Amino acid sequence: MALKAGIVGLPNVGKSTLFNAITQAGAESANYPFCTIDPNVGVVEVPDERLQKLAEIVNPNRIVPTAFEFVDIAGLVKGASKGEGLGNKFLAHIREVDAIVHVVRCFQDENITHVSGKVDPLSDIETINLELILADVETVEKRLERSRKNLKGGEKKVAVEVEMLERIKEALYNDQPARSVELNDEERLMVRDFHLITMKPVLYAANVSEGEAANADGNPYVQLVREFGAKEGAEVVPISAKVESEIAELEGEDKAMFLEELGLSESGLDRLIRGAYKLLGLYTYFTAGVQEVRAWTIRKGMKAPQAAGVIHSDFERGFIRAEVVSYEDLTVNGSMNAAKEKGLLRLEGKEYMVQDGDVMHFRFNV
Repeated sequence: MALKAGIVGLPNVGKSTLFNAITQAGAESANYPFCTIDPNVGVVEVPDERLQKLAEIVNPNRIVPTAFEFVDIAGLVKGASKGEGLGNKFLAHIREVDAIVHVVRCFQDENITHVSGKVDPLSDIETINLELILADVETVEKRLERSRKNLKGGEKKVAVEVEMLERIKEALYNDQPARSVELNDEERLMVRDFHLITMKPVLYAANVSEGEAANADGNPYVQLVREFGAKEGAEVVPISAKVESEIAELEGEDKAMFLEELGLSESGLDRLIRGAYKLLGLYTYFTAGVQEVRAWTIRKGMKAPQAAGVIHSDFERGFIRAEVVSYEDLTVNGSMNAAKEKGLLRLEGKEYMVQDGDVMHFRFNV
């Protein structure tokens, strides 16, 4: 399942530049607001060195990595929730993503105009967050009005919904996102139907200068964003959109040499995806055969039948059991047969909780 992250932020913070770099999709980028008129979508391969090592063992016809989808959403401005700028149209697109990547400008450059006239990352974050909160206030109030009318029917579920919405509304009115409200399992399932923007997890991409791509610890703006992110449990990834643009043009040894020259062990894209995986609670499991070695993305806590369903619904519907070996056990022993001889290949049933790095073969009957 390709997860989708929406890239948001004020105009001229580097959203489209970053999007172009990590997807090489060619979205227009210019030094003026609203150069992105329609949301641009780019699907990127998720780098995972385990795929290549599995391929060396299995020698498949092809290698298929898992994917991550990025959506570049036009810059929001103060008043977006009331239709200012291009707000309403793009708030709708944010509702469709699994997570929000909030790009925050953490560099000084007099040649790039800031929409508010000065670099102030916390003010930028506050502006965007307020617009998203106001959009959710409208959604919650409309739902509350309808639910209160249905209370007369005496349904327990409706009463639970009204009480939950009241708590969310109170949080929103206090400038707190919906995700800050503690919910039980029943309420979490219920709230999904409302598609609240501020319920989505947020990763802050602190866009720094080229010289700080390898180490942004001395950047006071980044420190402010980290302190803010820590308060709401959000991931913060320092990244230089300018450097990523240069990395995107290179391949193979040239890319490796460039990263080494900059003192980087990996690209900003790798760090961004890893941060998103951690934020969303994602795991990767593998299937490995002669036809292909392939990576599959699942959510942490997913059981074997649901993980099988990521491949095809028939796999979940007709699930019998799964043959499982850990990536570590397989690579240490060098082959599936060797792992099996040592009793490391297991048969797991419907209650088995899939682990990150599991190499799996599903038995099913439809």
